[in-house]
Amino acid sequence: MNQSVLEQKKQVVNEITEKLRNAKSVVLVEYKGLSVEKATQLRNKYREAGVEYKVYKNTLMRFAFEELGYKDITANLEGPNAIAISQTDEISAAKVTNEFAKTSNDTIVIKAGIADGKVMNADEVKALASVPPREILLGQLAGVLQGNIRNLAYMLDQISKKNEEVA
Repeated sequence: MNQSVLEQKKQVVNEITEKLRNAKSVVLVEYKGLSVEKATQLRNKYREAGVEYKVYKNTLMRFAFEELGYKDITANLEGPNAIAISQTDEISAAKVTNEFAKTSNDTIVIKAGIADGKVMNADEVKALASVPPREILLGQLAGVLQGNIRNLAYMLDQISKKNEEVA
């Protein structure tokens, strides 16, 4: 093999490794039969969500996954694959991929993923995609806390009124 070609492949493996190392989440997808138009739509949806979508050779992805200790995911590296990488949150890559997969007539298939340093199967990635966005979760938490604080204030008010009646 030509030395310059080997160096280029090593650089690509290093690039993939760095992206994976810094990622909050990764989704491995198979894109068999995806038309150029649909691929462009998918890339645009990923871009809007702040997710990087890239097609690499399976062998190069295998080297990167193995270098980081994600050997379990390498069993899924057959056929035409790409990875969606989110550097900002754990959910967006899974959510965009899952929503697009539902409407793509099986031209894009979720194979596996990584979140929080844990390799996930396709079902776990789909479950992750159903988690509401961070803002909604924070809003729900604030609502729960507000309700508890309101109840506490009401109880303290009732206790003070009862103590006034007794005195």
